[in-house]
Amino acid sequence: MTLEQKIGQFFFPAVFIKDTEENIQATEELIRRHNIGGLTFFHSRASAATNYETKKKIVFNDDSYQRLKGLIVRYQSCASIPLLMSIDAEWGLAMRVEKTPQYPYAITLGALPESESHLVYELGKQIGLDLKSAGINYNLAPLADINNNPNNPVIGYRSFGENKEKVARFALEYLRGMSDVGVLGCLKHFPGHGNTNVDSHLGLPVLEENLEQLLENELYPFIKGIENNVDSIMIGHLAVPALNEGKDTSASLSKSIIEELLRKRLGYNGLVISDALNMHSVSKLYDKRGELEWEAFNAGNDVLCFAENVREGIQEILKNATPQRIEASYSRLMKCKQKVGILEGQQDEIVKLDFETASLLNRKIARSSITKIKDNGSTSLILEASKNEKLALLSLHKGVDNPFFNSLIPELNATLFSVDEIAEQTVTNMEQNLRLFDTVLIALYVPKAKPTNNFELAPEVLEILDRLLKSKKCVLYVFGTPYALQIIPNLELADGIVQIYQDFIEFQENAAIQLLSNSLCKGTLPVHIKGI
Repeated sequence: MTLEQKIGQFFFPAVFIKDTEENIQATEELIRRHNIGGLTFFHSRASAATNYETKKKIVFNDDSYQRLKGLIVRYQSCASIPLLMSIDAEWGLAMRVEKTPQYPYAITLGALPESESHLVYELGKQIGLDLKSAGINYNLAPLADINNNPNNPVIGYRSFGENKEKVARFALEYLRGMSDVGVLGCLKHFPGHGNTNVDSHLGLPVLEENLEQLLENELYPFIKGIENNVDSIMIGHLAVPALNEGKDTSASLSKSIIEELLRKRLGYNGLVISDALNMHSVSKLYDKRGELEWEAFNAGNDVLCFAENVREGIQEILKNATPQRIEASYSRLMKCKQKVGILEGQQDEIVKLDFETASLLNRKIARSSITKIKDNGSTSLILEASKNEKLALLSLHKGVDNPFFNSLIPELNATLFSVDEIAEQTVTNMEQNLRLFDTVLIALYVPKAKPTNNFELAPEVLEILDRLLKSKKCVLYVFGTPYALQIIPNLELADGIVQIYQDFIEFQENAAIQLLSNSLCKGTLPVHIKGI
């Protein structure tokens, strides 16, 4: 191949499952004309990864998975060198594709005891098999970010927690599971996106730590990944002035961070991929088309993810890069393609989505991650109130017909209430409804995993919680991010607090089993929660 053809391999433009035929044909032309090396799949142009501010409505379809499979076959048929098909599937294909198995968030896995790390391996393996069933061979996951900032708007629930050893071990188990079924993985977001308070999709976060502090904490999981020959490392769009002569240059555009720190000091010789180049932290820096792609390559990235200026970027790199540098990046990419067997044209065995195995795995994770935060005899309290007909079950942000309550109803004598739709008299009406009950079992379904607008918890819901905690015996089960606990007023007045992390059926049913049997909870909070 010519140098220009080799440079084409470094480009992984975004493609969308819901694209028009016109868009699809444009991608096919891009593959044929520019010899690009891979694609990164997203749900649609209205999805969160590309629609940060305008809030277009996302249209969901039942045929997304079949459409994805068809597009992959179609795009591969255009390529002279087989494409690496990549996707961001941190908690499974369901992160991008509806009607596919969904697995727990990393924060849920972080609640598992270290003795259950094999469940993280199994999760990585199942996600890998799901991806292979669609024709995808590269997962841009997991996070190696240490979750040490509760106000982080973009990492939070996507990290395994705040303990660096646990983050490193669980990330490696996840990678090992995928690798064992022939899928590449990626540690991200180097040098660590956990202790930031800006969403890099919208702006440039700044990490104030110096090198010594980074080596002690943020870099630890990446170092362990390097020791274990991780397939690839993604460079985050975040500035670390201490590593860049005091300048607020994004790590993804910084030679001193990629070439000096990652390559030379930490000794990493694997594939380096940029975070998506359409993210506003970097996408608006250069007026000339192709300049961003050149600067990212020049900084040390081998693969340019979500490159929007393929033709111009190739020409800029051809004009400015040395043949030696081009050959080095090309060699690293080819090793990854060789590892997953696509260069030899080998046919993978046909793999089908396995919802049953996914559900069984989710059930095991649910059982081992349930975290009892406070217990003043919660089960006895519930059973006693049930016997005396003084027990109310209150569901917040979900109706009473939920798997948690449905599992409890046959065993408890209780009256059911819910606050799902918010109305003008919601708080007053609920207080009136519950006046005759001594004890309230509250199921709080946290609407969103991100902290924006208090996780979308309605002010009325927080007001109800405040009043009940001050006036009743309350046992609280939280289905969602544990960070929501720190905005609940008077939480310390609760008689019991149990953290469940997800609202999957398997998690709700296990929560009911735990409550009725008062069984031992193996889970521990993976992050520090203020006031607990």
